[in-house]
Amino acid sequence: MSIPLPTEVGELLDRPNYVHLATLRRDGSPRNWVVWAGVEGDHVLICTDTGGWKAKDMQRDQRVSISVVDMDNPHQMAALQGRVVEVRPDADNRYMDALARKYTGKPFPHRAPNRVCFVVAVERAGQQTPGMSLVSWLLSIARALG
Repeated sequence: MSIPLPTEVGELLDRPNYVHLATLRRDGSPRNWVVWAGVEGDHVLICTDTGGWKAKDMQRDQRVSISVVDMDNPHQMAALQGRVVEVRPDADNRYMDALARKYTGKPFPHRAPNRVCFVVAVERAGQQTPGMSLVSWLLSIARALG
């Protein structure tokens, strides 16, 4: 059963923050990927080509887990669990170009007829900004001071 994407989670996914995607191998063990992601309404979009393990895993088992960390504030993060509800052909890179522009400012350079976009419905989601430990706080001050 899908839920609306919480606003705070959507805001993190809307920005060019890198996303960690966990898919499931055939034996049920997790496999992790760093990916670009987009938001369309309450869904998360993940684009790839059909020949890779990411696509093979998501086509076989639609369950995924996603986490995202704010690049401007690594103490702010979000995590969600969901399920692939649609696989869209993306041979013209319509979806991938939008993600590439978000992350690089340019269209995606690798054109291929086997590109697809996985649409993930969110089943659980949460966002938090945990309090900094003293060590983290001191490191952030040291970085700020150069």
